[in-house]
Amino acid sequence: MLLSCIILMMYGPHNSAEAATITAENEIKQILNNLFTNKSDYLADRDNKLADFYDNKHLLSRRAYKMEVDRKLYLHSWAKKRNMKIVNSQSKIRVTRVRIGENVAVVSLGHSQKISYSYNNHPSSAQWFGLGTWHAITLKKIGDHWIVWKEWYLDPLEENPSLIPSGVPVDSPDREVAQDGKKYRRKAAVAYADKYAGLAWGAGNNGKYNRKYKSYNNHGGDCTNFVSQALGDPEEGGGLPMRGPWRYHYPNGGSRTWVQTDALKNFILYSGYGRVITTDFFPELMKQTDAQPYGAIGKLKEGDLIAHVLKNDVDHFSIVTGFDDHGYPLVNSHTADRFRAPFDLGWDKTTKYILIQIRD
Repeated sequence: MLLSCIILMMYGPHNSAEAATITAENEIKQILNNLFTNKSDYLADRDNKLADFYDNKHLLSRRAYKMEVDRKLYLHSWAKKRNMKIVNSQSKIRVTRVRIGENVAVVSLGHSQKISYSYNNHPSSAQWFGLGTWHAITLKKIGDHWIVWKEWYLDPLEENPSLIPSGVPVDSPDREVAQDGKKYRRKAAVAYADKYAGLAWGAGNNGKYNRKYKSYNNHGGDCTNFVSQALGDPEEGGGLPMRGPWRYHYPNGGSRTWVQTDALKNFILYSGYGRVITTDFFPELMKQTDAQPYGAIGKLKEGDLIAHVLKNDVDHFSIVTGFDDHGYPLVNSHTADRFRAPFDLGWDKTTKYILIQIRD
């Protein structure tokens, strides 16, 4: 009897507290799964109760809900400008941290989202792309109900819908199929970009970046580092030789030219590794001419690059990984993570694009 009491004193309360913690965490994770399922339902115009997860009386909760409203408005406005319709959305989450207090839970999680769309003139043929974002969420329990008290995530879909330019790329039926060259392994560069597109739905490597390389997401952004990897990784990537100022110093990090947007752009062009197809705003890229019957955009091949320019500075880099059924260039990138997403999604009419062809 004495031994039983000692064992109970040693292990019983501890195990009970641990079990209660696990139960609370499982409850929070279930709420989060329901929240993100409802976010996807809301984005795809399915019946849902997303507003029930927020409290309109509190400023931060109201702002978090408005972010979802604005995101949906932008995405559907963008699709309309492209003669498309958003037809479905799916979500998966990966909870990485939960801290539970009295009626409060602070959570970090990764969100992978698949967004499907169709063209209005071909509604039966669905296309899709993947997005990935990291979220910091505070849940608060009011009565018996958990609500989103505040939320932060870096999502480039909060643009002004009135600034979306019109235009749809003209499909190029005789588009040149990308082939590996003597200097550049295009297919490998695309496979690398697909494998290491992070949290974006569709990416490989269990949603993780290549651990050989440092992530620069907390140092101004990882987009250029990712493109450099796809171009130059000697084992899995495009295999362009590192030379001059463009190189990665394992395991310490990349040179300025490896990780900084304008520096990479200048190196690619002045080294002879690439050439500019054109630099222009979205409508001009779509314009058909005798010399370019499918627009300048029709000159792109898988493994080429697109630089996004704001106020004369390169703000972002992405790598072309394919084309949808109508010839829309699709790109992969980091910050935020994207898998075969339309290249202009999240940008507006103030954005210039530099289309860069990598020499084979």
